Amino acid sequence: MSHPSSPRGDQWTFLTNHARVLIALARDPGARGRDVADAIGITERAVQLIVSDLEAAGYLTRERVGRRNRYTIDPTVALRHPSEADHPVGDLLVTFLHREDAPVVGPERTAL
Repeated sequence: MSHPSSPRGDQWTFLTNHARVLIALARDPGARGRDVADAIGITERAVQLIVSDLEAAGYLTRERVGRRNRYTIDPTVALRHPSEADHPVGDLLVTFLHREDAPVVGPERTAL
């Protein structure tokens, strides 16, 4: 049985691009913006803007290592929406990351 098309289209997803960028950087803290953009299907400029948003909000810090950036995520920062503000972003990240694959993150530099 086929499902009728939604009048609003089938383009929506559960995660925002901000969440996708954060998850991609949690998986690979040394990832280039171009690689993150290709992996999640947005422009490199969009990744740069999202990284700036995430950095300004305290979710991540950026450190220059040679010619590349390395990102450190603070898993203790609360999610932004009021209905989710009692959960730290680390809760979201552990949902999408396998413990054995998770890099070192956070101010204490502990793995998720």
